[in-house]
Amino acid sequence: MTLVALIPAHDEQDRIVATLAGLYRQTVRPDRIIVVADNCHDRTARIAQYCGAEVFLPVDNEDKKAGALNQALVPLLAELDDDAQVLVQDADTVLNPDFVRCAVEALEDETVGAVGGIFYGEKGGGLLGMLQRMEYQRYALEIRRKKNEAVVLTGTGTLFRASVLREVREARLAGTIGGGEGHYSLASLTEDDEMTKAVKTLGHRTVSPDGCWLTTEVMPSVRKLWHQRLRWQRGALENLRDYGWTPVTAPYFRQQLLLGAGTLALALFATFAVLNLAIVGWGGLSLFWTAITLLFVVERTLTVRRLGWRAALLALPLLPELLYDAFRQAVFVRSLIDLLLRREAHWVAT
Repeated sequence: MTLVALIPAHDEQDRIVATLAGLYRQTVRPDRIIVVADNCHDRTARIAQYCGAEVFLPVDNEDKKAGALNQALVPLLAELDDDAQVLVQDADTVLNPDFVRCAVEALEDETVGAVGGIFYGEKGGGLLGMLQRMEYQRYALEIRRKKNEAVVLTGTGTLFRASVLREVREARLAGTIGGGEGHYSLASLTEDDEMTKAVKTLGHRTVSPDGCWLTTEVMPSVRKLWHQRLRWQRGALENLRDYGWTPVTAPYFRQQLLLGAGTLALALFATFAVLNLAIVGWGGLSLFWTAITLLFVVERTLTVRRLGWRAALLALPLLPELLYDAFRQAVFVRSLIDLLLRREAHWVAT
């Protein structure tokens, strides 16, 4: 069985060494490591070659990451047998040393078509970085509660069966699913989310075992975080629009509906609180609502305890995370409005 790692990279000279080092430290190492250096204007390709990786240079690619991967996958899959495996990993990610081994073991179950990683935020980024790490920590707990089902085959690290990637492209060519003629959809802002729905639509399970964890970058500024999340959210909504309501997409539709309900609830609560204080004034503490709030504080604190005492202290006052949640909900509202008004989506590098 052959295992090949594909690393799409655009101007990643500062991070590619750590990414490759993470692959070389794997307890089960890939047979080949290929860096897909897409429209790089720095030394990414040269550094990758120096570190022992192969380099693939896409030709006249204007379709970002999906287009670069599609160009690389065509010749690669022509060489691989159906039992081969392909690891697709972003160049800003470092896999834990047992990632590949755990993913390969998960693919021993023939019902599993792809294994996605569980991502945690890297250190740094100040307060904003910590809030993102707290968000990712809770997302990891949610995956565990869902019995390790992969909600999204994250681009930070996913292992595919070669046969499944072929099947996805054949389905696109046959018109069974949309997205163009390549393995990855060219019609989606979030090709990883779309690929998840494609793999599931074709009848394969997607999983994220506990051992398949990794660390990835956090956005260092509000502006970059806004553009990242706007791309993720707009892409998720567009993918649901394109696939429609199916047994596969039904949970994703419910997730978006709950997000919308949460956004409306927070807005109504804030409006009520402000109006009540302005008209009625402070009425003192309510024992019932104080108890509910304390339970909420305990839950928020316990779910980030593995990040250390700084995360726990940040969770205690609630306000920082409420503002962060309001930010994410603003992204949702903006994405929904853009989708309904059919505004053209623009890809912004983060």
